Amino acid sequence: MRFVWAVAAFVLAAVMIGAGIAQRTIFQGPDTAVAAIAVDEDAPYLVIDGAVLNEVDGAQTLRAQADGDIFAAYGRTADMEAWLAETPYNVATLDEQGEIVTDLVEPAAPVDPAGDSAVDDAKPDDAATTDDETAADAAAAEEPALSPIGSDLWLDEFQQSDILIAPLQLPSGMSVLVATDGSDPAPATVSVSWPIPNSTPWAGPLIVGGGIVLAVGVFLYILGIRHARRSRGPRRKGLPLAVTEPIDIAVEGADKGVISSTPPTRRAVTGGRRSFVVLPAVAVSALLFTGCSAEAWPDLASTPTPTASATVLVPEGQQAPAVTKPQAERILARIADTVSEADAAMDEELASTRLAGVALAARSTNYKLREAIADYAVPAAILTKPLEIVLPQAYDGWPRSVMTVVDDDESKTSSIMVLTQDDAWAPYKLSYIASLEASTTMPDLHPVYIGAAQPAPNSPFLAIAPEDLAAAYSDVINEGEKSEFFDMFEAEGDELRERIAVNRQERLDEFNKTASKTGSLTFASTPGTFPPFALATVESGAIVAVNINETDTVKPTNADAVIKLDNNATVKALAGADQSATGFTTTFTDQVFFYVPTQGSAEKIRLLGYASDILDAKVIK
Repeated sequence: MRFVWAVAAFVLAAVMIGAGIAQRTIFQGPDTAVAAIAVDEDAPYLVIDGAVLNEVDGAQTLRAQADGDIFAAYGRTADMEAWLAETPYNVATLDEQGEIVTDLVEPAAPVDPAGDSAVDDAKPDDAATTDDETAADAAAAEEPALSPIGSDLWLDEFQQSDILIAPLQLPSGMSVLVATDGSDPAPATVSVSWPIPNSTPWAGPLIVGGGIVLAVGVFLYILGIRHARRSRGPRRKGLPLAVTEPIDIAVEGADKGVISSTPPTRRAVTGGRRSFVVLPAVAVSALLFTGCSAEAWPDLASTPTPTASATVLVPEGQQAPAVTKPQAERILARIADTVSEADAAMDEELASTRLAGVALAARSTNYKLREAIADYAVPAAILTKPLEIVLPQAYDGWPRSVMTVVDDDESKTSSIMVLTQDDAWAPYKLSYIASLEASTTMPDLHPVYIGAAQPAPNSPFLAIAPEDLAAAYSDVINEGEKSEFFDMFEAEGDELRERIAVNRQERLDEFNKTASKTGSLTFASTPGTFPPFALATVESGAIVAVNINETDTVKPTNADAVIKLDNNATVKALAGADQSATGFTTTFTDQVFFYVPTQGSAEKIRLLGYASDILDAKVIK
């Protein structure tokens, strides 16, 4: 009976192991789905629409092949179309049947103010062109092709030689751009692939279970053999045998050997065979067990319970945020690298590629002073990480902006900045930068994936309109408690107002010691020339950045007096003179960030941070 059970175990083990192996081999389907993208006409760019990327659920893998360098980037579809507005490109989309089709998109013809196309059908009389038109055409032909490499619009980009493989996981609202150098045709061999779930959760249990059943069958087979040998089969009565005589070992021929009458023990007979049979069975089971990957086993892990998060309501009709946090980190790093290079070379033209507004004006003055004064201080480096706050403007058009806050643990300083992009082809430029107050408490801000709306400069919904904020604060600096706007601003913690008041008094006291009878020193705070910037907060207030100028005026009050700059190398270098009979004006510029509450709020306008730099000095004419 043991042999019957052993054979049954062998058969069952063979079926189980065979079924498990078959699931992982001949019955297992493909693990990827691949869609090739065919291009009929050459163009410098190929755009793969989000609908194509999401034709199959799951992460996408882009593959492109061409001779030389291959470039790929992804971003919002609307941004990509805006960037390609003046360039022909191929776009891969899905048709009504769900098939991938590729169409060539030509740039739209320019339109004149009357609404007619700027390019009319040529007439015989207009066949000849003027020299100016010919020169313009030649200049346009020599203009370098627009390069997609390093654009601040892309959420991420890839560059590889000959073969490009890029792992992606993009929603339907994003697209992929594929190109070479922006002038040669885009790669023609392009495909998108997706992983197909083809796990076989019962393959592992079947193979391992079959190995166990096989071991049981081997064990039963050994027991059957052991039982048969012990029982020696059925015993029947045989014929009488002759009496066996003992062998005399002394007789001739005994030197040929001795025959022992003691039989070998049964353990010696069966022990070798048992190890020979059992060990291969264990080895086969272990080999099958190690060949099973995680996909061959059922997932018995418990499903994690989602944690409730705060509900964030997106205002109806709000547009997409200008950037993502990784995108903002990359943009800020590029700005910092370029500005650092410009600072080292005192190159205003290079700095202007990444700075604008009051931030550029302050840097330009610093370069002039460093050229004239050997030991004049270099501007502080732009902080890049860790990027604690990213508040992008929720806007699909241009110009678009983003506000960032960087907390640097090493220097124990925090910077608040405004970055602005003028159009789809322009890089982001830093237009406002200031240091946050040590005890600053930021208002509640919208998350980066939602962004914030930009209040209008004359918004009536804030405690004061952004365009009027600089003038109101300047009046408070000049008039103090006499200002009509004094009660609108929080005085406690306003270090800028305190610093200006102390500095003015110290300078006035020093001036009066020697020149009070022959000259006068006056101070004035006025709105700067650069426009304000604002982004809304959760409580319907806004963070507003403004530019304020502080001007010191020194004039002689005696017709025979002359204002000399004996100990003021800074003003001397900017004004280009060391004395004047009419006097000097020195202008400092402040970049100031405020929190402005909503109209009707009991809160006051709070200073968040500021930066002060010398801007200019002139001889009074």
